[in-house]
Amino acid sequence: MAKMTMIQALNQAMGLAMAENPKVMVLGEDVGRDGGVFRATEGLYERFGAERVVDTPLAESSIIGSAVGLAIGGMRPIAEIQFLGFIYETMDQIETQASRMRFRSQSRYHVPLVIRSPYGGGVRTPEIHSDSLEALFVHTPGIKVVTPSTPYDAKGLLLAAIQDPDPVLFMEPIPLYRAMREEVPDNWYEIPLGKAQIRNPGEDITIIAWGPMVPVAEACAKQATREQISAEVIDLRTLSPLDEETVITSVEKTGRAVIVHEAVGTGGLGGEVTAIIQEHAFLSLQAPILRVTGYDTPYPVSSVEDLWRPDVARVLEAVHRSIHY
Repeated sequence: MAKMTMIQALNQAMGLAMAENPKVMVLGEDVGRDGGVFRATEGLYERFGAERVVDTPLAESSIIGSAVGLAIGGMRPIAEIQFLGFIYETMDQIETQASRMRFRSQSRYHVPLVIRSPYGGGVRTPEIHSDSLEALFVHTPGIKVVTPSTPYDAKGLLLAAIQDPDPVLFMEPIPLYRAMREEVPDNWYEIPLGKAQIRNPGEDITIIAWGPMVPVAEACAKQATREQISAEVIDLRTLSPLDEETVITSVEKTGRAVIVHEAVGTGGLGGEVTAIIQEHAFLSLQAPILRVTGYDTPYPVSSVEDLWRPDVARVLEAVHRSIHY
């Protein structure tokens, strides 16, 4: 069992899936000879050839349009959109084709498609490269939305996504690609989609996060421990379908909740999580549900992005407000 970064775990997952099933293929910009902008597909072109690792033109709508057709035709494509901010070009293919095909055809046709896309700030990318757009797709019936926060989860969730009969948007946090190493089994394993993970057990307050905000939530929980506050950290992992049971059970225990996400606050997924808690755990609440999010502006220039993104200080301040309400 080797210690891997997230990018290495993702690469290994795709290699295993392609070796196991000749219908699995990869397509996207620079995924072949160059191995992808972050080297997620490095070595796959040499192993599986140009017919299964396809370098496409710089045209996101054609990447997803082709992948939808391939999936309906029996292939299991893994389509890479180089940065999540570029996915606007594909909205018609995702929203009106991929997500609706099983419903429209009364399950005669499925679209077993995985759309991989890096996202998240803190790495000084240019404009439209860091946007967190999960709420657009959580709002879309027919597509699952997944985002890992560790190398182990990245591999297991991606393998589960590749096996899924329906389309999956697999959002990969750029700042976590090489942020840590952990032991990842070399063999095939899957982490079920739709199941959250408790990263840190606690009794006094629940902190709910996903993707790049999970390490922020964990660091906040460690700081809170020094102040004799026991914080439970939930990593949602799958945003749609969302693991309501784990969230509700935790809040019923702690009586308090703070939701952390990098996307802007208005219309963000944190509002939906808030509604779920309000509907199912209202009588357990000892304080208002609080959200710590990006501000309601376009993602800013790199010189001020650290002020824009939620950090440990902002999350800890919300924890204090909840505890002392």
